[in-house]
Amino acid sequence: MSYFDMPLDELERYRPDVRPPVDFDRVWAETLAAARSVPMQVQRSAATTRLRTVTVEDLRFPGFGGEPIAAWLVRPAAAAGVRLPIVVSYLGYGGGRGLPFEHLRWASAGYAELLMDTRGQGSTWGTGGDTPDPHGSAPAYPGSLTRGIGAFETHYYRRFFTDAVRAVDAARSLGDVDPDQVVVAGSSQGGGTALAVGGLVDGLAAVIAGVPFLCHLRRAVAVSDSGPYAEIEKYLAVHRGQAEQVFHTLDYIDAMHHASRASAPALFTAGLRDHTCPPSTVYAAFHAYGGPASMVTYEFNGHESGGAYQDAAEIDFLQDVARVLPPTG
Repeated sequence: MSYFDMPLDELERYRPDVRPPVDFDRVWAETLAAARSVPMQVQRSAATTRLRTVTVEDLRFPGFGGEPIAAWLVRPAAAAGVRLPIVVSYLGYGGGRGLPFEHLRWASAGYAELLMDTRGQGSTWGTGGDTPDPHGSAPAYPGSLTRGIGAFETHYYRRFFTDAVRAVDAARSLGDVDPDQVVVAGSSQGGGTALAVGGLVDGLAAVIAGVPFLCHLRRAVAVSDSGPYAEIEKYLAVHRGQAEQVFHTLDYIDAMHHASRASAPALFTAGLRDHTCPPSTVYAAFHAYGGPASMVTYEFNGHESGGAYQDAAEIDFLQDVARVLPPTG
């Protein structure tokens, strides 16, 4: 796979002057206030596994519109009764929460993890999801990116980002979690979601955004014809003349705009050969980020970026940079 975007020296200087809609903060504040009018009541039940070093619970919490969102809560078994720092994790595009066995890294490092299922996805890769999206949509291209694209009020990611914020609310409500030590993390769609939540929620301990999707969306559609961004291209190829409205809706979703409102320490990842989430879009969000941020760039990798090396780097980042430390002993 060849380079197709900017060279690294240009990426390090790339700061596009792209601004959100004037009512960006107001409409998101109203959306979250409406969601939070539903009391946070988390249902917890033990999941049946034969895992011995971790405990796993099936969680359900109210998301957008009070609709139930599924999650796994995974904790180190040795930390029973201890208030732990927690990583709220978000999934890549098309995936669901799958099976508990797939989510052991953070608990193995001493953290609790709340792994949020993704409404209406979960059937493209992995082992499935459990959360429906009960909202209909005007005609859309297959996938999630053009669902309800005609307006912010109806767009899929308004609901999904609200779910993601409520996942943090759910984590903070748990008696065995330290509410001041909440990290949001993910890769691809999960990375873009972590950036959005970083800008929408105060008091987070850290943000981890691996090769984030949903950043600098106008450029992403212009330079990438693969992966989810192609959904916009395909939609506009049929719905000629709707580009202005489509991109206006996406401006409310763009994780670059949310990132500019975030303040927690952040770790970004980019792959210079990433055709799915072009590196210029990742660097645009990185440079827009409102708090202290560091970038790990993989020159010869695409959307997989650092793989297991990045998994290890994220644990190091939490402990060495953000100082989010699990208890010892």
